[in-house]
Amino acid sequence: QVQLVESGGGLVQPGGSLRLSCAATGFTSNLYVIGWFRQAPGKEREGISCIGISDGSTSYSDSVKGRFTISSDNAKRTVYLQLNSLKPEDTAVYYCAAIRQITTVQAMCGILIRSPSFRGNGTLVTVSS
Repeated sequence: QVQLVESGGGLVQPGGSLRLSCAATGFTSNLYVIGWFRQAPGKEREGISCIGISDGSTSYSDSVKGRFTISSDNAKRTVYLQLNSLKPEDTAVYYCAAIRQITTVQAMCGILIRSPSFRGNGTLVTVSS
């Protein structure tokens, strides 16, 4: 059974950094895209970034490009999201999600945000002074 478990959230000051982790278990192949999306109270879900597990291709939203970096350690079955230069508007619950890859990572990322096959329970990131 596929499970995704996020960790690494917390309280950080503006300009600070955090690294989120998504531990993925139960996958039977590498043909998956794993990504992150976030949701703040009263706001719509926002896609952030995705990575193709088989080839490491990545995709980012314009709002985080240059500040956030996604990576994967396939041996540890873990996907990371490095958050740098954090802003108060980055405050949200961050979710890890996965979907089988059938086309490009960028295209699958759009589908994953709307209809993930699997998702975790989220980790809260609060950016405040």
